[in-house]
Amino acid sequence: MQPRFILSLVLVILFFQLSVSQEKKSLQIERTSKAPKIDGKLDDIAWKNAEIATDFIQFRPEIGNPLPEEQRTEVKVTYDDQAIYVAAYLYDDPNLVMKQLVNRDNFGQTDFFLVVLNPNNDAQNDTSFFVFSSGQQADAISNPSIGEDFGWNAVWNSAVEMKDDGWTVEMKIPYRTLRFADQEEPTWGLQFHRQFRRDRSQYTWNPIDPTKGYVGLYNGEMTGLDNIKPPVRLNLYPFTTGILNTFDGEVDSDLRFGMDIKYGITDNFTLDATLIPDFSQAGFDNIVLNLGPFEQTFSEQRQFFTEGVDLFSKGGLFFSRRIGSAPTGELILATNESANVPGEVKVLNALKVSGRTKDGWGLGILNAITEKTYGTITNEDTGETREEVVEPFTNYNILVVEKQFGGNSAISLINTNVTREGEFRDGNATALVANLVNKKNTYRLDTELRMSNVNYQNASTETGFSSFLFVGKVAGNFRYSFDHRFADTKYDINDLGLNLRNNRNDFGFDFSYQTFEPSGRLNSYRFNFFTNYRRLVDPNTFSRFNIGGGYRAFTRKLDAYGFRLNVQPGKQYDFFESRDGRAFIFENSVSTGGWVSTNYNRAFAIDIRANVATLFEEGRDLFRYDFEFEPRFRFSDKLLMVYGLNFDYRNGDRGYATNVNGVPILGERNRQIVTNTLSGNYTFNPFHSLGLTFRHYWDTVMYDYDMFTLLDNGRLTTADGFNKDNIGGDPDINFSTWNVDLSYSWQFAPGSFLTALYRNQLFNFDENADDNFTESLDLLFQQPIRNTFSLRVQYFIDYNGIKSVFKKKQSSS
Repeated sequence: MQPRFILSLVLVILFFQLSVSQEKKSLQIERTSKAPKIDGKLDDIAWKNAEIATDFIQFRPEIGNPLPEEQRTEVKVTYDDQAIYVAAYLYDDPNLVMKQLVNRDNFGQTDFFLVVLNPNNDAQNDTSFFVFSSGQQADAISNPSIGEDFGWNAVWNSAVEMKDDGWTVEMKIPYRTLRFADQEEPTWGLQFHRQFRRDRSQYTWNPIDPTKGYVGLYNGEMTGLDNIKPPVRLNLYPFTTGILNTFDGEVDSDLRFGMDIKYGITDNFTLDATLIPDFSQAGFDNIVLNLGPFEQTFSEQRQFFTEGVDLFSKGGLFFSRRIGSAPTGELILATNESANVPGEVKVLNALKVSGRTKDGWGLGILNAITEKTYGTITNEDTGETREEVVEPFTNYNILVVEKQFGGNSAISLINTNVTREGEFRDGNATALVANLVNKKNTYRLDTELRMSNVNYQNASTETGFSSFLFVGKVAGNFRYSFDHRFADTKYDINDLGLNLRNNRNDFGFDFSYQTFEPSGRLNSYRFNFFTNYRRLVDPNTFSRFNIGGGYRAFTRKLDAYGFRLNVQPGKQYDFFESRDGRAFIFENSVSTGGWVSTNYNRAFAIDIRANVATLFEEGRDLFRYDFEFEPRFRFSDKLLMVYGLNFDYRNGDRGYATNVNGVPILGERNRQIVTNTLSGNYTFNPFHSLGLTFRHYWDTVMYDYDMFTLLDNGRLTTADGFNKDNIGGDPDINFSTWNVDLSYSWQFAPGSFLTALYRNQLFNFDENADDNFTESLDLLFQQPIRNTFSLRVQYFIDYNGIKSVFKKKQSSS
């Protein structure tokens, strides 16, 4: 790395590192000799003389208003050797308090009370505990880089009770849910929030300025903690899962046992491990027909890889779906052979160590191992089979070191490494990341420098480079930013990361105007305008240019709407659609659309989105439109149903169809996509819920008879005489999938769950693109259906709870 660059980076850091100073509220708490009973009644002796935190101030939708006397909020906090205890009296008209029952970590149409704790008082790493008026819980960790991460879960206690003049909350937050060092008389960051769902107004104990800065900067402080000792943080989650599958007349069953572990290695660092992992109840992926040049990807749904991964997401080098994905090896088949390759690789075990010290140092280590996986090759003439390795024994590793400073800035170093046994490729990537905000929290600078190394089977190594730069004004009504993205042709992080394309040299500029307080009929609105200029790195040539903008508004009645416009004027050069690196030209693309979302507080609400697009190009008649219609019915505070219909029609689209003897064949096609979804949730109480998820996706692609080849000047021609009869197969497609999930969840003890899941799947892929919806659905139901029933029991064991039981027995003796 160049010395000049390092010196410049150091000078920039020195400029940005000072944090904002503000006067903060402080709450002095006292130790209790008898822990309060968590029942929501607030009649315990622990609350009798506790100091009251009150005088809450609004920050949304208006700023600076005090809570009216009839809606005042009074909070008390105490502690003992096991936990922090919180009591809150939330005055209000109980007939106006919204209290829809939803699953954990879902907000719904419900008032909430929130406690934010920051044991390091660093303004960056908060732990949030939500209690809803319905009695349900949510929790999250948050920092300026990731916002709120609700994938993080802890086990803690709470209770609510409705009163004639409002509602009350009582909470027990065990020390094992927090990370802190052994300190005498420490000062912790503390904040309380209260939201009234009926008008989305939100108030905090220590005032927040929403026009600038991360909310953690506005935490108050808590003093009075004396001689608390970090507990042994050892939590065990043993589980067992029984699975029954039926498919095409075959039945198989499985009984699995395993355990997840959380162990506090030190006061601030935690080991998470999953031994003999079981991801059988992870949700379905929303599979679609992919006609594009880039791979189809899906979001992570395995809890181990979604919880507490904020450090590992730095630099964009980690895409957890790589671990346990489809095998990377390819089988070489003879003309009379067929292959059966597993769709995924089994994860043998995975662990992660993460944490942050009080002085801002963060460390993250993640390691996962997958098993050797074989594909089966069958000789169609003799019936003989043989096995070949399609994925060897593989180790995945990530190391992250981060330094936070100034209450709003951080520098991180990340390395990822994938080592495969035998003659398979290995991958290594490194990134240096800086996220810097100035003293006044008005300007931000983000930089990322990334390098990849791929070792191939022939022992050759290929090194690539990528970078990202963002600088912008991030406070006030008027904001603007500039960004630059660069990746050379050899940049490849896809062994453990996700990079859909390289060979880019892109420049972007964005400016916006937004309001933060109500005006007229609107609570807030925002205009934004942007432009992007894109080039290739090799060859150094122009690729695309676009300009556009958008508007969104939120009304005082809590409805929302917006629209957008995107224009690509002149010739645009797509170097990826052809699959051979040559440009495919299209001209003067225009797309526009809008959306409306009505107030979810109403029993019936609806979301509508619609878009249209076309090209102003001689010889092209492309026209595309799509719309989404999503009504939602809240039949009661226990039952919510949401239906979704998405229709996407593309007339005169052109794109890659197939390859004939190394020549890419493109075609003009009409495409129609219909997606129906239905989700429902019936929540009996905060501990019992029933959920339904349904999705039917239908996609047809019909090509014109004559097919195109691509000229070197980027234009298409039919002069080579290719058509649907002579390209070696019909390119038309009829693609459909069907998924149903029906689940029941029972939390039978704190952190312990029984989950019963029934699901079925159907899939069809053929060339009958002229089938209508009914015909396609009939054909789909003629395919073999996969039925799965699984029952999973997970139990939460806290080492401190076991220890206290033995102490009680010894005392009794």
